[in-house]
Amino acid sequence: MTMPGFCPCRSVRSRICNYYPTVTTMAFITPFSPKSSFPRLFAALLFCVAASAHAETGIQVRAAELDMVDEVYQLKADFEVNFSQAVEEALNKGVPLNFIMEFELNRPRWYWLDENISSAQRQLRISYHALTKQYRLQQNEQQKSFASLAELKSELSRVQDWRVVERAQLRKRFSYEARLRMKLDMSQLPKPLQVNALASKDWSLESEWFQWTLTP
Repeated sequence: MTMPGFCPCRSVRSRICNYYPTVTTMAFITPFSPKSSFPRLFAALLFCVAASAHAETGIQVRAAELDMVDEVYQLKADFEVNFSQAVEEALNKGVPLNFIMEFELNRPRWYWLDENISSAQRQLRISYHALTKQYRLQQNEQQKSFASLAELKSELSRVQDWRVVERAQLRKRFSYEARLRMKLDMSQLPKPLQVNALASKDWSLESEWFQWTLTP
């Protein structure tokens, strides 16, 4: 029998609430601390800088063109040369580095292999002398000295007035493909260093062929 004014649903709810106690959830918010975050941010920044520097190691041809002077085409080019830390350390310890600059001029032929019109090479040797604290760039019998590695690389990166092909070798009704590259001559490294250099990306100093069209 139900008593007047008594609600059985209210009684049931009361028993359920007593059986399942209320759980209070607390949230903790940690305030931002510049001191604790700075080391991690600085480490991430150093990693990005190191990765960027490693990616830039190598040789690239930025621009190249042929100008005709006195019936001879002369090559003018700009390279971007970046040494890895391993290469710089070897150079500063007295290991000379030899580079080869290669130029080719070909006439494309759809029915056969391309005809080679001209091929030329330049040998360049750079070294560091501890007694004078100077870097040297040697090309054939010419030699220049520099006070810093940056000055040496700036000179190594430029090509001026390189006579590569005579005007008489070309025909007006044809187009020609010129290409240029520069690379480190691994075979000239000391034998103990060659093994490590061949297997290391730090010594990967070889540009891709840079190509352009020449129309006389």
